[in-house]
Amino acid sequence: MHIDLNADLGEGGSCDAELLGLCSSANISCGVHAGDADTMATAMRLALARGVRIGAHPSFPDRENMGRSEMQLPFSSLRNHLLYQLGAIAQLARTDGARLSHIKPHGALYNQAAVDRELAESLVFIFQEFDPSLALMTLAGGELEYAGRQAGLQVIAEGFADRRYTVFGTLLPRAEPGAVIHDTTEAVSQSLQMIREQTVIANDGTPVRIRADSLCIHGDTPEALQLARALHVSFQNAGIQIR
Repeated sequence: MHIDLNADLGEGGSCDAELLGLCSSANISCGVHAGDADTMATAMRLALARGVRIGAHPSFPDRENMGRSEMQLPFSSLRNHLLYQLGAIAQLARTDGARLSHIKPHGALYNQAAVDRELAESLVFIFQEFDPSLALMTLAGGELEYAGRQAGLQVIAEGFADRRYTVFGTLLPRAEPGAVIHDTTEAVSQSLQMIREQTVIANDGTPVRIRADSLCIHGDTPEALQLARALHVSFQNAGIQIR
């Protein structure tokens, strides 16, 4: 068994360097919801030095709420904001001799596209326009995964180590109690179940099927580094490779 372990980085977190020594993929903020050109460049250089796959992590233009506010942007505006972010991070990567491997939308953009087919299809169109060779990392079982596969993109279906799920297979909104799993033991247990059984237990106790190619750790949570280390130990003991 094997799993990709990814982290959302370049957002101003305190342990980016340490997490990059434990992850196999990094989703680097494009400087709109968090971070800036310097944090983007630093995270990419660290990822390149550690042989970690580099992905772009674009968002809605919502710095005040870290990209977590729902928005309804006209297609032309959405396209402008996304191409702006993707172009910037791609050029920074090229300057350091690196190349992007994938795109993972951030925050509200990610969650809305998981349930809104029209938005999902718009994102796929924009990402293909930018670079059709880039893989799409998105919520396992969501509308964006479906749209990406229908368009012929390489899709990386994603699960979450540190987030709780609803009965519909979507992430429990952050405004809901318990949406973020802060207990490392519980997060590790959920991760192992997702890999071994391809299920998670939803917030109402219902088993939900989740087939994930990659597991995410949020780099801006206080427990991120502790969780990454615990996952490494647990995966090694269970014979699961991180790659």
